[in-house]
Amino acid sequence: HLVQSGGGLVQPGGSLRLSCAVSGQTFSNYGMGWVRQAPGKDREFVAAIRWNGGRTYYSDSVKGRFTISRDNAKNTIDLQMNTLEPEDTATYYCAADNRPYYGGSYQYPADFSAWSQGTQVTVSS
Repeated sequence: HLVQSGGGLVQPGGSLRLSCAVSGQTFSNYGMGWVRQAPGKDREFVAAIRWNGGRTYYSDSVKGRFTISRDNAKNTIDLQMNTLEPEDTATYYCAADNRPYYGGSYQYPADFSAWSQGTQVTVSS
């Protein structure tokens, strides 16, 4: 079960932080990520972090601006989004992998099997 918080309206160049609390699985054994979907577009991979936090992955469109992190003691992951652009406007979903101790890369929405309810992020002046 993934419960997301954060999101909202922000001006271009601004920042937002999304959080996701996970229950119902041994959180620390699984990779986690964020995926987004803009109106009329397919779901797009945004960022991911391995089960032990040892490596992170980002799409080219957010690299250098977004940071994913996890706290295995609190069963949470966060997405810090800086220098937001209108193109970042979308519904953002927290996502969980179902492969324990997965040591490969993440780059597609299909890498994940469970999803949060989603939250809207709108970047507009």
